Amino acid sequence: MALGLKYFRLVHPAFRSYLAALIKPVSEVTLKTVSGRQLDHRHALTSPPVPVRQFATKKAKAKAKGQPQARININTALVEDIIDLEEVDEEMKSVMEALKDNFNKTLNIRTSPGSLDQITVVTADGKLALNQISQISMKSPQLILVNMASFPECTAAAIKAIRESGMNLNPEVEGTLIRVPIPKVTREHREMLVKLAKQNTNKAKDSLRRVRTNAMNKVKKSKDKVSEDTIRLIEKQIGQMADDTIAELDKYLAVKIKELLG
Repeated sequence: MALGLKYFRLVHPAFRSYLAALIKPVSEVTLKTVSGRQLDHRHALTSPPVPVRQFATKKAKAKAKGQPQARININTALVEDIIDLEEVDEEMKSVMEALKDNFNKTLNIRTSPGSLDQITVVTADGKLALNQISQISMKSPQLILVNMASFPECTAAAIKAIRESGMNLNPEVEGTLIRVPIPKVTREHREMLVKLAKQNTNKAKDSLRRVRTNAMNKVKKSKDKVSEDTIRLIEKQIGQMADDTIAELDKYLAVKIKELLG
């Protein structure tokens, strides 16, 4: 072995370097990357990982979509030249109040004279409330009387309106006097009232959508005067107001249904 080392020293330096490279430990062998650059073995192991972009899955997107959005609260005074948001708010609230009034008058477990007051009757002079063309009274707990003596020509129209009111009423006529038997409180009657409540709520939502659409159209008329961002912000505010009112309508309906079904 000593003799071998002696002759190894006598070899030409260039050839000696070549031989040394052939027997170099694996740990010192340089690694070649895909890009062609040579990196030391130790450096390659400690290099930071390449960042990988994470794409959102459909499930993650759906979850994000269900998250509550940031609420908007515009100072109405700053946009009053474009639209009166307070007026829009009042119109939406009036839809809610109209539904409550309708429920109180027409959706009672036991029918009362007041339930018939606002039934709409189509006459030659236009649409009129039943209490405007008749006298309504309670003769007994089982019977309501509608006296059409002041407007006898509207008797037939009044009977039709009562029958189609959705309150499960079957009026009987004696001259100008309409007799309205009060239906018994049965399961079917309660379910009919629930159905009527849902129909009236849907009508209220239609009214609310008209208020929203009218407000949006008014805002769009100012698109040449203000920035698109301002228009978009006001539209979001109006949409938020409408969504809040719809949530109130649904909540009120749920309470009424629970009350009707007992």
